[in-house]
Amino acid sequence: MTESTIAALTRRIEVLEAEAEIRRIQARYLFLCDTPCPEFGVRDDAERIDRIIELYAPDAVWEGVGEHYDGQFGRAEGHAAIRAHFERFWSRDPALVLNAHYLTSEQIRVDGDEATGLWIHLQPWLFADGSGVLRSSRLNNAFRRDPDGWKITRTRTENVLIAPLPPRFATDHPTASVLLDP
Repeated sequence: MTESTIAALTRRIEVLEAEAEIRRIQARYLFLCDTPCPEFGVRDDAERIDRIIELYAPDAVWEGVGEHYDGQFGRAEGHAAIRAHFERFWSRDPALVLNAHYLTSEQIRVDGDEATGLWIHLQPWLFADGSGVLRSSRLNNAFRRDPDGWKITRTRTENVLIAPLPPRFATDHPTASVLLDP
């Protein structure tokens, strides 16, 4: 094999490895956002938020954009503001008792130490008072490879649809996740 062939193959492997890591980070983020939180050992929402913040670069931005999300979610810049956003999210009244993310239509583009990812997700939200909504959003996220690995630098979400669910839509859902308990 020539040096140029080896260099080209090395670049291709680096892109594939970056895509895989970005996919893992995005999946872990949504997994941590699910309610009840399925990650083993997460004792409460404060610890869940700590683990979410670890996925973000210090200068990251989390924002809702477009007709519906602009006013609802706004923009949070930096770890402290993103943390405050999630603290508000899990302290809402009525309390969120179920939230599950279903992710699809993935498009990841890697350019050296930066990358973008586009997805669509669907998620049911069920609240303690029996109400619920079905949400779908487009995600336009950005990532950067830092010395300690890939980090999220932007989470940008835009509403696709919000549909109210009938009262007491789900007849059975867990109050805690035990999926990953040893």
